[in-house]
Amino acid sequence: MTTESPQSPPLVARPAFTRLGFLLGISLRHLARRKRQTVVAVSGVAVGVGFFLAVSAMMVGSQNDFVNQLINAAPHIIISDEIRSPTPQPGTRAFAGGAVALHGYKVRTEARGIRGWQAIVAATNAIPGAVAAPSLTGGVTLRLGGHEEALGIVGVDPELEKRISTIDDNLRQGHLADLETVQGGIIIGEEMARRMGVRVGDMIAASTSSTAGRQMRIVGLFKRGRAGVSSSSGYVLLREAQSLLGRPFIINSIGIALPDPYAAQNVANDLERRFGYKAESWEERSSDILALLFTRNIIMYSVVSAILLVASFGIYTVVSNNVADKRRDIAILRSMGFSAGDLQLIFVMEGVILGLIGVVLGWLLGLILMTILGALSFNVGGDAQHIPIDNSARQYAIAAIASLLAGSVAAWLPARKAARVDPVDILRGAI
Repeated sequence: MTTESPQSPPLVARPAFTRLGFLLGISLRHLARRKRQTVVAVSGVAVGVGFFLAVSAMMVGSQNDFVNQLINAAPHIIISDEIRSPTPQPGTRAFAGGAVALHGYKVRTEARGIRGWQAIVAATNAIPGAVAAPSLTGGVTLRLGGHEEALGIVGVDPELEKRISTIDDNLRQGHLADLETVQGGIIIGEEMARRMGVRVGDMIAASTSSTAGRQMRIVGLFKRGRAGVSSSSGYVLLREAQSLLGRPFIINSIGIALPDPYAAQNVANDLERRFGYKAESWEERSSDILALLFTRNIIMYSVVSAILLVASFGIYTVVSNNVADKRRDIAILRSMGFSAGDLQLIFVMEGVILGLIGVVLGWLLGLILMTILGALSFNVGGDAQHIPIDNSARQYAIAAIASLLAGSVAAWLPARKAARVDPVDILRGAI
């Protein structure tokens, strides 16, 4: 007597595996006998998957690039010297809940600015990885000869500002650090510099309604059309702005960068609740744009899904024809003891096989199309720009799942018909 090795597979598992292999062999033979229809169906799926990948990767890539620009072009959170709701009057606070009506009172005039801003900066810097950069904004008038231009200046600390924004990347000439090394340095847009006929190194007069004019030296020029940078704005050193605007030791804005940009809304809510000043996250500032992108995604995925739906009709046609032509074979299999589920599985396997081959070829076609699209170059504002492509595994997975799901449903519909065939009626009709 021999004993079975403990490593050998259980005997009960072999019949099921053999039966599944037999059904798979039948599916492959059906497809092999209809080579032309099989090639057409596979080609349809491959083209659908390929164009699904190309369109989806291009649209998602452009959206990710745009959102990254929204996130990086400006601080994730901007705290300003505004208050969302007015400060309650002392009489209202003293008689809370009472029938109090105040009128004819004169609101006390207060200088604009963030009071106790050092505490806000300290609270922000206590967040791991967060950076807070105070700044002062205001308006000045630039003069050169008889030419005048209004300019909104932003007084910054260059070292901190570089950590919360991409200002240096938006400079055509110069660097943000030049504001510290050049006395009275100022950075303006190249459009304004062209209108005034100045360039880097030239002197220009700047004045306000409350301060006398002073000479400023141009140390940098902004590129045209950059996100987050207005053509009528400029940058100076923070202490230079405080002196020029006549507001010593005052700041009216705090920019905050976070390690996780998507936590900006929660952090902004917490800071606004603690200190009272308006704190806007990048999501709040761009809510209209983000809503538009969401609608755009719905339209995009509806269109590319329609491509795969059309491609699945090829699978439906092949499986439906096989069901119609193999009615007698179906009856014989039923009389041999194969269940309706086995017959249904045969034709569903056909659809899955067509879908799998089409997905692999579609991946290859999509990769070629994405490579071509990503290599295209366009001249925008004097800079070479490429179409952003999202070539991540997520795109391939979405295309494969959607295609196989559509192919399986397309094969399942005629497979149900095959499972309902009455073998007695077919065999009687064949005699």
